[in-house]
Amino acid sequence: MQHRYFLLNKPANMVSQFVSTHNKRLLCDLDFNFPEGTHAIGRLDDASEGLLILTTDKRVTRLIFLAEKPHPRSYLMMVQNHVTDATLLELKTGVKIKVKQGAYYNAIPTDVQIIKSPLQHYQWATDDREKYPHTWLLITLTEGKYRQVRKMVMAVRHRCMRLIRLNIAELKVEGIAPGEVLELPAHTFFTQAMVGLPNQ
Repeated sequence: MQHRYFLLNKPANMVSQFVSTHNKRLLCDLDFNFPEGTHAIGRLDDASEGLLILTTDKRVTRLIFLAEKPHPRSYLMMVQNHVTDATLLELKTGVKIKVKQGAYYNAIPTDVQIIKSPLQHYQWATDDREKYPHTWLLITLTEGKYRQVRKMVMAVRHRCMRLIRLNIAELKVEGIAPGEVLELPAHTFFTQAMVGLPNQ
């Protein structure tokens, strides 16, 4: 079987699955004919946007997200109110977030910076809520706890208003319109994912 590999720019208000018991917009509602056995890798919650990997290859989760070498992923986010330099430093040095079973985890980003021009990073970053006090942040992580980025900014007293995943390793959402799907050849996909091409 020749596996297939897709990049989706997931719109907001869509869950990262094909079937749900809830009345939600699903991946099957996209205008794209995915092959049987396609599933999402590294899911985004329904409110989040941006890069979502879809594939028929079940090995991808292990190769990218469970590999010994961590894979960077970057998020552009719009948060409520103005982020001060002191708060930015707090984020950079790590904040405690609640994870499974009520335990706490010290979340430390690889990089975090305030962004003045979000359109330079994502051409669909224009948002009606920009009339209210806000800050755009660019956060890069090599880990992905459940809702980690949202929890990190909430820990420093800012609510996430919009969250867009820009990349996973060298797999990028750049140039893919919201709701659009791009299929990549296996060699290109694994090269950009920064992992070796496994045997088919």
